[in-house]
Amino acid sequence: MKKMLLYTALFSAALLQAQKTYLHCGKILDTESGEILNEKNLVISDGKIIEVAAGYVTPADSGDVIDLSGKTVLPGLVDMHVHLEHETNPKRYLARYTENEADVAFESTVYARKTLMAGFTTVRDLGGSGINTALRDAIKKGYVVGPRIFSAGKSIATTGGHADPTNGSRKDLMGDPGPKDGVINSPEEARKAVRQRYKNGADVIKITATGGVLSVAKSGHNPQFFLDEIKAITETAADYGMLVAAHAHGDEGMQRAIRGGVKTIEHGTFMSEETMEMMKEYDAYYVPTIIAGKEVAEKAEIAGYFPDLVVPKAREVGPKIQGTFAKAYKKGVKIAFGTDAGVYKHGDNAKEFQYMVEAGMPEAEAIRSATVTPAMLLGMKDQIGQLKKGYIADIIAVNDDPVKNIKTLRNVVFVMKEGVVYKNEHTKPE
Repeated sequence: MKKMLLYTALFSAALLQAQKTYLHCGKILDTESGEILNEKNLVISDGKIIEVAAGYVTPADSGDVIDLSGKTVLPGLVDMHVHLEHETNPKRYLARYTENEADVAFESTVYARKTLMAGFTTVRDLGGSGINTALRDAIKKGYVVGPRIFSAGKSIATTGGHADPTNGSRKDLMGDPGPKDGVINSPEEARKAVRQRYKNGADVIKITATGGVLSVAKSGHNPQFFLDEIKAITETAADYGMLVAAHAHGDEGMQRAIRGGVKTIEHGTFMSEETMEMMKEYDAYYVPTIIAGKEVAEKAEIAGYFPDLVVPKAREVGPKIQGTFAKAYKKGVKIAFGTDAGVYKHGDNAKEFQYMVEAGMPEAEAIRSATVTPAMLLGMKDQIGQLKKGYIADIIAVNDDPVKNIKTLRNVVFVMKEGVVYKNEHTKPE
């Protein structure tokens, strides 16, 4: 009896693996070229695209057919800067004293689902408590619905820096956090902090190279690492195959980060033209997070939403990021899409496209920055970011052509991740 059950289970698994899904796509966006391709058929099996054919193929087998003939289909989007553990609210600064790890973990699952349903099948979580890494693993195992996550675990800061977890606490609660907690003050401690992140399972390293907006600290843009500390971080990270991302608003901190070997600059609010040229020279990428800047500036006008120390920083930094992005793009700085989700409400990530286009970036290039470019930076250039044979079946669909109407990306009607349909507002053809 046991053998019969085993054989039945194996047969069912093999049948499921062999099952094919046929997507009838009215239009497909070629994210590499920016061209729209008409009437294509995507065949999906075992989580991958196994065929891209012209016209609509009627399956000879019992494959599932999904009619997207009236839609534009494109690869799942990638957000290179999210924070899935939390979401903006006026009680955020109190939450660290009232919430348990389990509370944060359950909350994060809600934000993960919202992100996937918005069409973002891959994200880079750039800083949390470490629950972000556990969330990544839970999604991989199928316990939780959400995007593919590349996790930084806990960001690395200096004492009193933007990611020092005890900023704003009273003296008896401050303590003296060290490398294990992501706080360093020397090249030696920097190396230990990176190795601890690796030990904890991180995929990427995040540092806070300058002051920040939302931390309870006076400066929003002073440099917070010495060059030798940054080099110690990037060199150690390279040994473990990890790139380094740097939160940076101030120009001097950005220049130190770039010279130190950081690959992506996040926010970049006060970036000078000299720094833009330096980014091109060092092959660094800019992740602008325009939506986050606009959000904090808006919330700063709500009495009591932020602590008093945060309000002037939010008013100063928020309105500038879109203008900086416009200058950087025109200068030829390489752009990777990122939003700082969590600073605004999760699921609204695609609004960033609208702000990028408003600032002068063509629609096709903005979409490329959220597909082809991050796929390369994440070491998945032959797996995600395009709809090609052999690529992972991360596929979304929208009502209109996003090259003509970028706002359509804010209403994703179909989401498939690794061949599994998570959202489909349409039925099979008759």
